[in-house]
Amino acid sequence: MLKDHAGQAVSGADTSALALYETALGQFHCYTGNPLDTAEAAIAAAPDFAMAHLLRAHLYLSGMEAPGIAPALASIQAARSLARTERETLHAVAAEAWAAGRFDAASERFDDILINHPRDSLALQMGHLLDYYRGDARNLRDRVLRVLPAWGGALPHYHAVLGMLAFGLEETADYGAAESTGRRACDLNPRDAWAHHAVLHVMEMQGRVEDGIRWANVREPYWAPDNMMAIHNWWHLMLYHLDRDDHARVLRMYDSQVRGSQSTVMLDMIDASAMLWRLHLRGVEIGAARWAELAGAWASTVDDGIYAFNDVHGLIAYLGAGRQDLVERQMETLRRSATRPNFSNAAMTAQVGLPVAEALVAFHAGQYADCITCLRAVRTIANRFGGSHAQRDLLDLTLIEASRRVQDHNLLHALTAERLHAKPGSPLALRYRTIAGARTAA
Repeated sequence: MLKDHAGQAVSGADTSALALYETALGQFHCYTGNPLDTAEAAIAAAPDFAMAHLLRAHLYLSGMEAPGIAPALASIQAARSLARTERETLHAVAAEAWAAGRFDAASERFDDILINHPRDSLALQMGHLLDYYRGDARNLRDRVLRVLPAWGGALPHYHAVLGMLAFGLEETADYGAAESTGRRACDLNPRDAWAHHAVLHVMEMQGRVEDGIRWANVREPYWAPDNMMAIHNWWHLMLYHLDRDDHARVLRMYDSQVRGSQSTVMLDMIDASAMLWRLHLRGVEIGAARWAELAGAWASTVDDGIYAFNDVHGLIAYLGAGRQDLVERQMETLRRSATRPNFSNAAMTAQVGLPVAEALVAFHAGQYADCITCLRAVRTIANRFGGSHAQRDLLDLTLIEASRRVQDHNLLHALTAERLHAKPGSPLALRYRTIAGARTAA
């Protein structure tokens, strides 16, 4: 039985297939190229290669898209009969739980793998993605810390471990350590888009607009070409230009970088919805065509109901496009998802996704007081439906704007005080505070 780069036994592989598998794994870690095609080439070279089938399953699951479930299950079934090691079997069990919507169980199985095989970078990345999808900031950091002693600079994919650690440190507000770790990962492998993304997150959370623009622009030749995270990293750059109130530039970047390809990849559409809503909150003229195109891209997902974070961003597109038919279908999907037994998304939807959706519908209808009531109830637990701090900031921005529109100056002042503590130079927060008026101590 051959062993992979980390010394782990792999069933059914030959040397050429193993080389292809290692290439696909490296592509997945950096989000470059097409790791799915490379994994399928490994399967073609060695049809009994269990981990190649499992990598294919994990790649389909990693995008959190309903159409990926059937091909993932086919790969899991193939791997089940080919697995010859406990590690391979656990990978199949974890993937099966994910495909069934039992995200917490899948997360635990990946942890089981890592306890005995801390150099299994595929298990680490899949667990890390689940931590992100579940909004588990502690595990985003600690899952990596638990395996870190087994790693070192001489091992392939060490950069990816550091990139994941950097993001976990950022999501737990250890910004100095996050930035230095992310920069180190980029030094080890300049094509590591996840590590670049972690540094962008740090600068966003600290309100370091000029630093963020400089980092993104200087490093663009590394993170942008042929990269599955390019749109998301463009989105981060757009956030900085939004902080500059450069709305025209943001719209140009939206048209060229975010929607130029009219991608139907879920993560890309999420970024598009999130950016248009931020512009909408500012009263920027977006144009019906942009909303209509995005709503059309989302429409095939309206009944999926596998992940509330997706559903809420689809709803945004339907609201912006005035597609009341799709708004009603999306709300029905959310209500249905909230009641499904043995389904991780049920709690995500019931506790956060559905109330957030109701808040957005209320905001769009001009019912700002109702929007405020919904968002105040959930914003401190919004991590439970996944995403990052930067992505969930959409809820705070909506709450602040609703407070302005309903002229609740006390709430507006309180919210801007909170925001200015994190981002002292935020032009948007300073503008809102001016609207709210000065508040002096008695």
